[in-house]
Order: sequence, then structure tokens, then C-alpha cells
Amino acid sequence: MKAFRRGSGEAGKVVLLLALLLGTGCSADHKTSTGRTQREADSVIGQSNIPGASGVKNAMDSQDSARARAAALDTVGTGE
Repeated sequence: MKAFRRGSGEAGKVVLLLALLLGTGCSADHKTSTGRTQREADSVIGQSNIPGASGVKNAMDSQDSARARAAALDTVGTGE
């Protein structure tokens, strides 16, 4: 593996790739080409009969459960 050389452009390509990956991972409420949010699209897939749909549904259920636990822990500290 060659070390990055100044002016070679390789380091810039790596930084650009990392920035793009982080940017796409951090987008909130992104609409798909159908105008649905990613969660809505995943929900449609989870309810279908295509292979792997049950895995999508299980992942969404786990996310909902984790979000509920986090919300419960947040309210414990506020005394509500």
C-alpha cells in the first residue's frame, strides 16, 4: 500500500468519500423517490411477502423498542 503523497489527490478522494458517507448517514426525514420517508418505505416492505421482509419488520420493531426505552429513561431524570 502506497503512502499518500502530497498533490496526488488520493487523500482528497478518501476525505470526499468519508464526507459523503457521513452526510448520507446523517440526513433526517429524507424522502424517497416515491415521496415517502424512509420509515414509511421500510414499513411497506416489512408488511409485504417478499423475502427478507420479516427482517425489516423485526429491525423496525427493535428500533421502536429502543426509542421507547430511551424516552422512558429520559423522563426518569425529569421527575415526570
